[in-house]
Amino acid sequence: MSEVEQAPASAPQAAAALLDALNTTDSNGTDAVNATAKFVATPEGTALAYGSLVLMALVPIFFGALRSVACSKSKNASDMPETITSRDAARFPIVASCTLFGLYLFFKVFSQEYINLLLSVYFFMLGVLALSHTMSPLLSRIFPASLPIKQYQLLFTQGTGEAKEDIINYEFDTNNLVCLLASSVVGVWYLLKKHWIANNLFGLAFALNGVELLHLNNVSTGCILLGGLFVYDVFWVFGTNVMVTVAKSFEAPIKLVFPQDLLEKGMDASNFAMLGLGDIVIPGIFIALLLRFDVSLKKNSRTYFYSSFLAYIFGLGLTIFVMHTFKHAQPALLYLVPACVGFPVVVALFKGELTEMFSYESSEDVLPASPRLTSFPTVSGSPASLATSMDAVSMATDSFPRQRRLQHTSL
Repeated sequence: MSEVEQAPASAPQAAAALLDALNTTDSNGTDAVNATAKFVATPEGTALAYGSLVLMALVPIFFGALRSVACSKSKNASDMPETITSRDAARFPIVASCTLFGLYLFFKVFSQEYINLLLSVYFFMLGVLALSHTMSPLLSRIFPASLPIKQYQLLFTQGTGEAKEDIINYEFDTNNLVCLLASSVVGVWYLLKKHWIANNLFGLAFALNGVELLHLNNVSTGCILLGGLFVYDVFWVFGTNVMVTVAKSFEAPIKLVFPQDLLEKGMDASNFAMLGLGDIVIPGIFIALLLRFDVSLKKNSRTYFYSSFLAYIFGLGLTIFVMHTFKHAQPALLYLVPACVGFPVVVALFKGELTEMFSYESSEDVLPASPRLTSFPTVSGSPASLATSMDAVSMATDSFPRQRRLQHTSL
């Protein structure tokens, strides 16, 4: 889900949202250790934190959308995106709600410490692969041509003869190996220190991978998904305390954070403004779909992409404004969904391309064998494809709310 509010001084242990079909925008400020004294951010610190969060949200959407175009045209079956159909989109909020309530009961019964230990290990592995996938294209461009690129393969099979089948078929090269090692260093840093910079590196990688590798098959599916999550977000933020309880108990790098006291305390700052990854990925995959629609028109124009991108900026800015005005946590999708859907529709009506936009099928750009979100991707191919598989499984099955709703205040 998504909202904006106040986070505890020990941000890593305050809980965060969870990464799938929900979305969250967490907010500013923090409680003191005794939960009584409240931190009041300076105008400069608040502006710096909010501005940084907005910028960090735009980066994965912009570059993830660009990379989704190349991903949709991939001829390698192991590198193809996960396609979300209308059926997947319709049941996504239901699955997310069941998962959220299940987590609520789970945290009520079992020890929070051990659950978060397991989640930390899981997100460590997932984050290393996601960050490696994000870094790989950049590193391949700057990798010295004089250095030899060696190919490697990690193969694990079962059975013999004709009954022999691959369990793990992991292919990688020197470039991928360097990315994995660098990502592992960041992962160890996060596990040991839970530093906000390490958290953001993983968070940006998750968001970019989600926008790049999760594809809506058409605009109608996008409207169904965003509409369902719009209702989901508003209900679980304002209707019950389930989201609050889960958010306070869950610990994982599934949000972006930026300290509001950075100017006063430097790298030791601890009062964070937060933005859940759901508020980035959910609108982001819709914006990426519109970019692919622009490309399909072959008009050398990106009208729908830029209109939806500007709409996202407007919606996120409106969320922050309302939070500051009313001093109350807000579900970000309440503002992002109408903006991201409404702006492109108005543009399409003005240009007379509404029918063409809703008849566009993104799946036509992909091979017919493109896997659906409901399928379990195989673990094979390159590090990029492995990251793809793990990201898709995480978003498809871990319908966790990326929410951090503590005490009501601004973003």
